Amino acid sequence: MTHVSFDAERIAGITELDRAVRVAARTLARAGLAHAYGHCSARLDTDHFVVCAARPMGLLGAGEPGTVVPVDGPLPDGVLGEVRLHQHIYRSRPDIGAVARTMPPKTMSLSTLRRTPRALHGPGTYFAPGVPLWDDPQLIRSDEQAAAVIATMGTNAAVVMRGNGAVVAADTLEAMVALTWYLEDAARVDLDVLALEAALPAAVLEDEACRVRATRSGRIIERMWEYLSAGDPELPGRSSSHPGS
Repeated sequence: MTHVSFDAERIAGITELDRAVRVAARTLARAGLAHAYGHCSARLDTDHFVVCAARPMGLLGAGEPGTVVPVDGPLPDGVLGEVRLHQHIYRSRPDIGAVARTMPPKTMSLSTLRRTPRALHGPGTYFAPGVPLWDDPQLIRSDEQAAAVIATMGTNAAVVMRGNGAVVAADTLEAMVALTWYLEDAARVDLDVLALEAALPAAVLEDEACRVRATRSGRIIERMWEYLSAGDPELPGRSSSHPGS
């Protein structure tokens, strides 16, 4: 772990957050939501966050260190340029505790039609009144681009970039992972429905129905997290000495 100047107790907290970020990163990859490209992070405090190592998330080994990144200021050496997106979210949205930049395949396909998932079933309701689209397929390699993407995102849980994946943000790592899966499942359903919609118009959920359905009660987030992260070598209670076991 690359640290800024923290005392021993704080470093222990960073180490634990780093572990949690690795678990989330591998979980996203196992779910097919990221491949060679993608990264995730979690807020450390008002001024810093921890981002996973600049490697394919599914290949991160147990104990492989990430980096502490300032919310304001230049990216540390070795941190990927699109981590600027994380910086801009943490800077503008104090309620956000975790961010992922992923490449969910159905979301990507839908975005090339200049469409984002509609609220057709439960998972889609978490993004009402609709996922914003950043209508540009170019990589995000400057602060100006990153700021514009996050401005497009606004207060939504996600923003989709045309032909270039998505960014999802939430209050916790567990919720961020669940919402990324929800986004992709909403895109899957939307693509299935589009094939039939000329003959059978889709039943899009209205705003009030979305508000009621987008609940976290009944351990909605926790159960999805347990399902997706099961078997990770660094989950509490599992030995981390054999990554991938």
